[in-house]
Amino acid sequence: MKSFEFLSIDRQEKPRTSGLTMVLDKGLGLETADSLMKISGDYVDYLKFGWGTSIVHEQDIIKAKVEMYKSHKITPYTGGTLFELAYMKGKLEEFFQEAHELGFPAIEISDGSTNIPTENKLNCIEKAKDDGFEVLSEVGKKNPQLDKELSLDERIEQMENELNAGSSLIIVEAREGGKNIGIFDKSGNPKEDEIDYILEKIDNKKILWEAPNKDQQVFFILKLGNTVNLGNISSDDITSLETLRRGLRGDTLGKI
Repeated sequence: MKSFEFLSIDRQEKPRTSGLTMVLDKGLGLETADSLMKISGDYVDYLKFGWGTSIVHEQDIIKAKVEMYKSHKITPYTGGTLFELAYMKGKLEEFFQEAHELGFPAIEISDGSTNIPTENKLNCIEKAKDDGFEVLSEVGKKNPQLDKELSLDERIEQMENELNAGSSLIIVEAREGGKNIGIFDKSGNPKEDEIDYILEKIDNKKILWEAPNKDQQVFFILKLGNTVNLGNISSDDITSLETLRRGLRGDTLGKI
């Protein structure tokens, strides 16, 4: 039983269908990650092994972390950059095989750092799903200049196509900094008119909004409620975000 639980707003228990939190693992040690999940694992739904970090750590450590996360009913998955590297090198089959061997139930498919033809990206989503993975796909470019070349209608078309190809969630690119990219301006402020336009076309439950900064998390919670799906959350901010969702912090107190 949680302390002072009678003062808290109820949240849907896992496995949740909304109010999802995706946390970014940038290379946590097994013991550190395990300790963190023992206190905060109830509030994490997806755990991304960031970009290509899995390559520089031993397989037995990655496998142990994957199993530990799954024991907390968390879906761990490989970062999109790792997929892009496998695609560039023509090693997708090997990539899928090793992801299975390491125990990953899901993978991210993106083209944020590379140029992958639309048809090829959609085929990769279909292949990954057929191979038994849950697929989360990301829309947007990591280079701010290239990202600005994508019109809002083009982003929405990509989202629709990728959902139809089998993605369970569409990740809206914001990187770990959350500034000058996608739906955020140079100061990290949300572009509310663009967000509203996206929501006219795409089911909010199918979107995972990358919102690495507290002010961005507050914005989405106040705008869309505490059941909004948020991603690229720092491992240091898991409890902080959950208190925002439950109205236990000044920013959302009495507003949820």
